[in-house]
Amino acid sequence: MNARRFLPIVFLAVSAVGLTACGHDEPKLTEANLQPLRAEVVEVEQISEARPIEVRGVVQPARQAAVSSRVMGPVVKLNVHAGSTVAKNQILLEIQPEASAGQLGQAQGALAQAEAALAMAERNYKRFQALHADNAASELELDMAKMQYEQARGAVEQADGAVRSASSVADDSTVRAPFAARVVETLVEVGDLAAPGRPLVRVESLEGQQMWLNVREKDINRVAVGDQLEMRLDARPDLGPIAGEIREIVPSADPATHTFTVKASLGQINIPSGFSGRATMSGDTTERIVVPLGAVHQRGGLELVIVRAADGHARTRSVTTGSAIDGSRVEILSGLDAGESVVVNAPGPVADGTPLELSR
Repeated sequence: MNARRFLPIVFLAVSAVGLTACGHDEPKLTEANLQPLRAEVVEVEQISEARPIEVRGVVQPARQAAVSSRVMGPVVKLNVHAGSTVAKNQILLEIQPEASAGQLGQAQGALAQAEAALAMAERNYKRFQALHADNAASELELDMAKMQYEQARGAVEQADGAVRSASSVADDSTVRAPFAARVVETLVEVGDLAAPGRPLVRVESLEGQQMWLNVREKDINRVAVGDQLEMRLDARPDLGPIAGEIREIVPSADPATHTFTVKASLGQINIPSGFSGRATMSGDTTERIVVPLGAVHQRGGLELVIVRAADGHARTRSVTTGSAIDGSRVEILSGLDAGESVVVNAPGPVADGTPLELSR
């Protein structure tokens, strides 16, 4: 045998013997030398409850209006701005009144003329009645006097209607709030020309705000007018849950989103429209496996529980959790069955086989 090849073989053999001689047996971890864990054990529950359905919505006012006027003329005074709150019939703006005032004056003058003509026609008719009774006037002359009298009465009624119409138009030169409201937007400035039908100020009601919820077509049969809902506002978590009542269900669905609009009251809350929110409705009843929150441990991205086996020893098991329930329990989607026993409030996962002592 070649000496060069022999030396490495001898070296390896000697090294192996030396390592064997220097080594020592490590104590093996067994169930016999594990320290018992004293802990509280509870049974895994199976509950039946309606799974909640969450729907989204937007806050809308109960009433809104784009206020306009029947008068044409320049705006001479603007009394409000965006964000102002106004009472019913409070003046929002004023339009130059000369044109409407002139129309009212013309109508009133025509009424005065018609009333004077009526007075003359009435006296003439009475005169011909007396002459006809004395056979001093013919039947035709009496009929003509009566016709003139009736025409004069009609002219007065017509002129009176023109006065009322002109007066109403003249009143429109002062634009007032149709109801107690918040001013959302002013659409004119002083000097702008107001015209019939042109929106001048947009307002929305202060009371009776609603949440307009978008409910899927498959869930619309779960709600009815008068049902109570619990709602929350995304931007106002400080308000907490808001109790609302369904006031209206729009009977047709949106063909694009296949959702129905459900309008629910927000009580006395006064917030700007457009806020987003959500509501919960009761869904189908389902069976759910639940354990206390203290039974689940998070380790390295895993969710673990300690199960008490039939022999009284611990077994660590991986589970999948769902949503929390009433702040103290959590749903188990997989990994546990109803009736099993789990350890609660342990310091963490323990080695399989650890003896468990039940705390009292």
